[in-house]
Amino acid sequence: MRVEDVEDAVPVGDQVLVRVEVASVNRADLDQLGPRPSFLRVFMGVRGPRNPRLGVDAAGVVEAVGPAVSRFRVGDRVFADLFPFGLGAFAELALAPERAWLPIPNNLASEDAATLPHSAVLAIQGLRRGDRTVGPGDRVLVDGASGNVGPFAVQLAKLRGAEVTGVCRTAKVEFVRSLGADRVIDYTKVDYTRGAERYDWILAADSHHSVHAVRRVLRRGGVYQTLGGGTRDIVEALVVGPVASLATGKHLGLMLGWKPFAPADVGELTRLVADGRVRPAIDRRFPLAEVAQALDYMDRAAPAGKVLITMPR
Repeated sequence: MRVEDVEDAVPVGDQVLVRVEVASVNRADLDQLGPRPSFLRVFMGVRGPRNPRLGVDAAGVVEAVGPAVSRFRVGDRVFADLFPFGLGAFAELALAPERAWLPIPNNLASEDAATLPHSAVLAIQGLRRGDRTVGPGDRVLVDGASGNVGPFAVQLAKLRGAEVTGVCRTAKVEFVRSLGADRVIDYTKVDYTRGAERYDWILAADSHHSVHAVRRVLRRGGVYQTLGGGTRDIVEALVVGPVASLATGKHLGLMLGWKPFAPADVGELTRLVADGRVRPAIDRRFPLAEVAQALDYMDRAAPAGKVLITMPR
């Protein structure tokens, strides 16, 4: 992986060119380099990614607009999840259709905005299934509470009146406790699927347990949603999950209803962050020139919260 100088893009049609101020790193960026499930290599590139661009979360200022753009003008502050639009957030300039971008509220810093598009939206949607959502008195467990999605999920569940248990490694226990978790389980010492506690809702940011193991600690009528994991975990969630759900009266499986950067969810998240009720956790910042090191840090160090990429001024 390397950083290259390329010609500046020129927006056409409904495209918006944004001078990126801050981008944030997600597990999805690592999955572009080492696809999960592994069979996705067939579609993404066997020997290497067909798409040379990386980065899904971008926040910045509109640099130029195509002739068909009606919502934005040069100088507007915007942010986006570029996952559905060919990536490209790890760059000084990012190009995407007008519909990819939303305005950043005046009372929201660009750094905070950059943490929200992918991870926070996954968190808010992971605590919802159809018309049902986490509510007062629910016992919620967040597996992977210290990563990208988990810190948002812990805080959102607490805001909704739930009793929250966070699962993380030893070094992150105090961090997860600082997010407001009522109870923290160190997965290096305790396997929550073998414990006596029962939960109404389990959100796994990255699955490391079988559907059958999780089923044991989920109350009848409860919900278990996983956002990803290894090939075996994802296939099991897709294939075994629906069968186990029918047999047990519990919902178990992969979260399939993800709506990237859904405006209603983004609006709620920006209000909560601007009001101080949700606090984006930022672990570390890397300059664009060190984006490879940032991804390595994400992969090896399991940071507490978000890793940011800052652009040269």
